[in-house]
Amino acid sequence: MNALTRDLKHMTDMVEQTADPGSRFRQKLHLMPPVGWLNDPNGLCQFQGIYHAFFQYSPFDVNGGVKMWGHAVSKDMIRWEYKDTALYPDQPFDCHGVYSGCALIDEGKMYLYYTGNVKLEDKEYDYILEGREGNTILAESRDGLNFGPKKLLMRNGDYPSDLSCHVRDPKVWKEKGRYYMVQGVRTKDNAGQVQIFESDDRINWKPKKRISTSSPFGYMWECPDYFTVDGQNILSASVQGLTGGIWEERNVYQSGYFFVEGDIMTDSYLSEYQLWDYGFDFYAPQSFQAEDGRIILLAWMGMPDCEEYGNISTIREGWQHCFTFPRELYKKDGKICQRPVRELEQWKKAEREERDYLSAEGAKVYDIRVSGIKANRFRAVLGEELLLEYKEGYFRMEFENRDKEGTSGGRGVRRSEVAVLRQVEILADVSSVEVFINDGELVFSTRYYPRHYSMEICCKGASIIETVF
Repeated sequence: MNALTRDLKHMTDMVEQTADPGSRFRQKLHLMPPVGWLNDPNGLCQFQGIYHAFFQYSPFDVNGGVKMWGHAVSKDMIRWEYKDTALYPDQPFDCHGVYSGCALIDEGKMYLYYTGNVKLEDKEYDYILEGREGNTILAESRDGLNFGPKKLLMRNGDYPSDLSCHVRDPKVWKEKGRYYMVQGVRTKDNAGQVQIFESDDRINWKPKKRISTSSPFGYMWECPDYFTVDGQNILSASVQGLTGGIWEERNVYQSGYFFVEGDIMTDSYLSEYQLWDYGFDFYAPQSFQAEDGRIILLAWMGMPDCEEYGNISTIREGWQHCFTFPRELYKKDGKICQRPVRELEQWKKAEREERDYLSAEGAKVYDIRVSGIKANRFRAVLGEELLLEYKEGYFRMEFENRDKEGTSGGRGVRRSEVAVLRQVEILADVSSVEVFINDGELVFSTRYYPRHYSMEICCKGASIIETVF
């Protein structure tokens, strides 16, 4: 541990002691920072039976700042224990931030790969074609808690020459005895793509292949991920720079996936891009495979570079953002669906079932499942201001009041076309709502800050089951 690391650790410990665990809008079921700012999930894995979640962390500034990796562990993905900061920006090759990356579990060890961010300041740079270093770095651990010296694996000069300075967010996996890595890239022609690297030893990497769409699709693909769900190969990416048409009524940046048809290492093509989530707060998802074989997905329940809305209510409490609730991915009728991890069932405390209509006051953390929906009729109002409704072929999530100081934090409306509405599940935490449509074929996520907690569900002919936590 060098002097800079010691000082950063000391300052982090001091500011974390100021955290108020009883603040009004702190979540109960979602991983969130002890203090300050959280964004991308990193290094998600299950190691020696314990779930590990690292996260982009800025403890000194609730609005974000220099990034490090916070670290939390869990036995069930619900009750998370914060373990301290795992990686600090304490080396010349990551001095402006420990950026996003992944965990590889191999041969009894945990390998953390991440991007070390460096921004040069000697003159005016555009930080796209010059002035930025995106270094690929490795840290190793035998116990998942203590990490050995960092190893610098690749620098800008090791990447293909047609790429800009924006190469980042490694995701690594092992296949048939070899190691592969995907990184998100922005070309010098402002095209978003994914670069595949390969290695024999986890240390020495060489570019192998570029993945792109047939026509330009955004200028940067962040946080790429490659994995398989029930035999279907998936390439996930958070795409920046989509404009016009349907993108005008969606988020500033998108997070979605392509079906990969064929062998991604040789001949393959991508399907149309499909969103993981149609709500307000979802970005930079990352998957991992649990020891029982399930593919689990978590994302940052936030949105970068968004001026439209925010989280004034938690900023006043000294913290901002959380993860989505962990979701199991599965394939159904040719679609990739999402559902809350089954461990949630163990937390249920009380349950009641109604038909047609349900109303309740005061509950902050609950799960509502509406099934047997008749004639596509569904309407729910949460916290008196958040409307969930199916109407004229669209499911929509809409805040009636868009005051940034209020329940919505400035959020307005998001919607998606749904041919037939069969089932709805609503998972509400203290300051978040996640809505799963038709067994998770579509999902809507949002943060919210009710002045009064209430719910009203109207769905004639349907079964409505409420569970509180």
